[in-house]
Amino acid sequence: MSVRTASRVDWVDYAKGICIILVVMMHSTLGVEKAAGDVSWLSPFIAWARPFRMPDFFLISGLFLASRIDRPWRSYLDSKVMHFAYFYVLWMTIQYLTKGYGIYQAEGVSGALGAYLLGFVQPYGTLWFIYMLAVFFVVVKALRNISPVLVIAAAAVLEMAPVHTGWLLVDEFASRFVYFYAGYWLAARVFAYAEGASRKSALALLAGLFIWGYSNAVFVHAGWSEWPGVGLAMGAVGALAVVTMGVVLAKFRLAEPVRYCGENSIVIYLAFFLFMAASRSLLLKFSPSLDLGVVSLVVTFVAVVGPVLLFWSVRQTRLTLLFRRPQWARLWQQPVMKLRMI
Repeated sequence: MSVRTASRVDWVDYAKGICIILVVMMHSTLGVEKAAGDVSWLSPFIAWARPFRMPDFFLISGLFLASRIDRPWRSYLDSKVMHFAYFYVLWMTIQYLTKGYGIYQAEGVSGALGAYLLGFVQPYGTLWFIYMLAVFFVVVKALRNISPVLVIAAAAVLEMAPVHTGWLLVDEFASRFVYFYAGYWLAARVFAYAEGASRKSALALLAGLFIWGYSNAVFVHAGWSEWPGVGLAMGAVGALAVVTMGVVLAKFRLAEPVRYCGENSIVIYLAFFLFMAASRSLLLKFSPSLDLGVVSLVVTFVAVVGPVLLFWSVRQTRLTLLFRRPQWARLWQQPVMKLRMI
């Protein structure tokens, strides 16, 4: 298995890179289509990735939790809650500032203030994933003495149940917790699967991925991915498929930028909305005749690369606090943690 350092596993970073690019592409494409009032040729691909895009992200986020879950609560809360809470509040505020004036004009001071405060209990915009990670870390530690079989069974029932309250915290918890907990509980098996996959031939791995990809497309097109139980199975199988993609890329040292995106996935996730919104507006305004699929791809590229360039430009300045949690935002003083998603 290709490992660059003792703390980073290449196939994990490749898999995370695939996930973050798919997430940005989804938001970019849907945003372009909504602004243009039309559907692009990328829409079927966005639908194809839906069953596994977020399940894999959550599964990978839980992979390394087992080695840390027995830490004292204070240390655990600092690294697994305060870490994400800091970035959530900071970037929620930044996102709000880009929209707050419009809310103020429409709803007045009370409406604008209420919209901001609501973000503390109702995950805000694209940042809901960061919010849910902090929640999941607390819930898993709280349940660590409960039989994992019971927890995973209950989580699976929640995923299959039609939980649609309109409250993002409740709905996303029901839909996603099973994948995060599976990443935590089955981490050894996931790593064993990746190790076994790395020993197989490239032809066998690519053949397996082709069969999965085609089957996934058939199920999505037929609408079966929305069926209770089927969607759960597709999320699980799709997550393993992304792990396999990560193994293939790591094995042959392909697509190094994808690995780098995975290593810095939180940087991209926090800031991509700024570059996505700006590039979308400019392209649709000044190139209205450009194909919507092409516009979506350009917006995706800008929204992925832009945050990385911003990170490079501020990492030696005081603005590094945009992506690195400062000492004052910790439960106690300790060496600065390297920015990470998991």
